[in-house]
Amino acid sequence: MAVKLRLKRMGKKKQPIYKVVAADARSPRDGKFIEAIGLYNPKTEPATIEIKESRAMYWLNVGAQPTVTVKNLLSGQGIILRRELLKKGLKEEEVAAKLEEWKKLTEANLAAKLKKKADKKKSKKALAKEKSQGATEA
Repeated sequence: MAVKLRLKRMGKKKQPIYKVVAADARSPRDGKFIEAIGLYNPKTEPATIEIKESRAMYWLNVGAQPTVTVKNLLSGQGIILRRELLKKGLKEEEVAAKLEEWKKLTEANLAAKLKKKADKKKSKKALAKEKSQGATEA
């Protein structure tokens, strides 16, 4: 039986919430699944991702194939990186140190993106204000 890690859509119309599930590849998107291993809510800012790391690692280790979206979610949580480091034969302490370094780097990148977005928003507001003042003077 081929197992896939994929999303199962839940929630209301226009308000999706997804369960990350391990399911038989032949079952439909919202059909029968083997185990729910997490939750993904794309509507919050930033998106909420809760995944049981031990269960995700188990399913990956027994050969479950993640879909593209689930693979991106797992990568964002550092689960794929942890699996690759353990495959290389690194000790648990070394893996923990590398993951901590990776988390600091990703948090710094996220903070930089948020700052850039806020600066862009401020500059747009200032530009709009200047245009409105110029229009009232003319």
